[in-house]
This record gives sequence, C-alpha cells and structure tokens, in this order.
Amino acid sequence: MKSNHSFFETNKATWNTKVKVHAKSEMYNMEAFKKGNSSLMPYELEALGDVKGKSLLHLQCHFGQDTLSWSRLGAKCIGVDLSDEGIKLAKALNTELKLDAEFVCCNVLDTSKYIKDVFDVVFTSYGVIGWLPDLKPWGKMIAERLKKGGTFFMVEFHPIVWMFDYLEEKPVMKYGYMQDDVIYEEYEGTYANENSKMISKEYGWNHGLGEVVTALTEAGLHIEYLKEYDESPYDVLPNLEKQDSGMFVTKDRLYPLVFCLKAVKI
Repeated sequence: MKSNHSFFETNKATWNTKVKVHAKSEMYNMEAFKKGNSSLMPYELEALGDVKGKSLLHLQCHFGQDTLSWSRLGAKCIGVDLSDEGIKLAKALNTELKLDAEFVCCNVLDTSKYIKDVFDVVFTSYGVIGWLPDLKPWGKMIAERLKKGGTFFMVEFHPIVWMFDYLEEKPVMKYGYMQDDVIYEEYEGTYANENSKMISKEYGWNHGLGEVVTALTEAGLHIEYLKEYDESPYDVLPNLEKQDSGMFVTKDRLYPLVFCLKAVKI
C-alpha cells in the first residue's frame, strides 16, 4: 500500500509540470494578468470585501496569481504551495510586478512548521481540498494561523462534482460522496489546456460538506455561512454553458457546482 507521502510526491511532480503548461494557457492569461487584470472571482471578492492593510494567508496558491491579486488590493500576503516550480514562478511574478507578497513551498498541512505569523484572513479556493487525505489537520492548521476574530474563507468545487468521472463522453457517476479510498487518475492534458500532451498523474480524495464543516468547527471556528451555487466561474467541466453573467452552468442545472464557506476564529 502506497503512503500519503508517495501520493504527495506524485502530485507534486504533476503540478510542477502543470505550472509550465498553465502559465502559457489562455485560462490563466498571463499577459493580461501582468497588465493589471485580477484573477479573483466575484465570490471571494464579495465575501472578503476591502482587504487593504490586512494580513492574508493564501493556501495552495499554485503560481500565485490570486495571492498577487489580493496584494494589488492592499493586503499583506503570504502564499503557500506544494509545487516548487509554482512557488518559483510566483516569486518571479512578485518581483516583476513590484509587489510585496511572500511565498513558501511546503505541503499545506505543514504550513504551521514554516509560518509562525497569525493572519486576519486565511483564504483558499477552487480545487484545493481534494488533494488532502484528511481534513482534520487542515482545519487545525487554519485555526492556528488565524488571529482571534480572523476570517477563513473558502470557495471550492462542490463535492457532488467529484462523484463523476469526466473522462468518458458523458460524465459517469463513479466515486463515493464520502469515499475514504484514494482516487487515482491518469490522463493526457490538464484543466487549463485539454490539448496539452502532458500526462497528469493524480491522487485525490473526496470530502463531503459535513466533513469540511466538522473539521473547521472542531478546530474552533464558527461557521458564518455555507452557500451552494449551481454555476461556476470556471469552464472546467465538459459541456458547460456560458451565461450572460460570465458564469458556467450544466445544461439541466440539476446539482451545485460550487460552494462558499465563511468562518471566524472564536
């Protein structure tokens, strides 16, 4: 039986390759970003409001576009990610754009070993918790890194989305909503460029909403709200339809695509 460490090493290698592909992709639109475009979406902008002068820890930041977007809005930011290639690019972007964000390469579950500061805001978004085998240490780490009265906000793809296998022409319900077993997928391409020849080898875990809420409340956070939406700001699943709002929906809108959770450390 493989260990979590070997799962993380495989994922890290895949994400190191993804950084190179994603940095050139239309989805991440690096040229527009460098010219001042924000990578942040309406959910997180509305939830966190004015961040000027606030300290912000961004978990699983990829190559830092969201971290740097918060930095442009006046937050004092630190971004954390497993991928050393991602962190290398994030640091280079920070220097090029003359911003003051910092970046740390580590497994998100080990954040408290590398960062001792406490923050006004801890933020994480879109495709993050599925890389973690157990959310209890994640919740504990978030509570450790928040100031008393500080805000945790996450926006994430809904757990129902992860029950489907999208490698077939029509998505097939294949995985358990509360499945404990690790899920391994190997496929050509990546969500930001399906035509890429890179091979994505990924180990992931499904987490229901109950597990998310319990991990955070047991760590001492008070949940302010949990909202579900049947639309996504990203066109990351097959056959989504774009709305006038810019959001993407499934044809029949039968299930939610995204959830948002806001909590406060009590």
